[in-house]
Amino acid sequence: MIALIQRVTEASVRVDGLVIGEIHAGLLALIGVVTDDDRAKADRLLQRVLDYRVFADTAGRMNLSLRDTAGGLLLVPQFTLAAETERGNRPGFSGAAPPPQARTLFEHMLLRAQATHASVASGSFGAHMQLSLINDGPVTFWLEAH
Repeated sequence: MIALIQRVTEASVRVDGLVIGEIHAGLLALIGVVTDDDRAKADRLLQRVLDYRVFADTAGRMNLSLRDTAGGLLLVPQFTLAAETERGNRPGFSGAAPPPQARTLFEHMLLRAQATHASVASGSFGAHMQLSLINDGPVTFWLEAH
């Protein structure tokens, strides 16, 4: 599984003009699912997202995690993260998980996040979404769970 995480001062997701999820300071995590992913990988990726140290401590160093800061987490499914981009001018998606598998794993991750972290919001699987965010830093990292 793949997570593109961005440290944000705020972020929101809209579907059909309505805000369906929003957070204040925290992490926006775009989530991609590939064919060989399973619940164990989803759990491992969530752990990495929650524990990855991208927030400043009192000395200004990135030593604090989302758990440490109790910031918000906005999870958004994004199948395009699984694109093959090595050749040509058009992405391929043969490595992306089929929608039923991807939906199941994204929803599993979302439920686990809600059970273990206080402030969690999400996008909608399969919906056409618009994201708004203020990237803080900017700080962006690509995380994977194998």
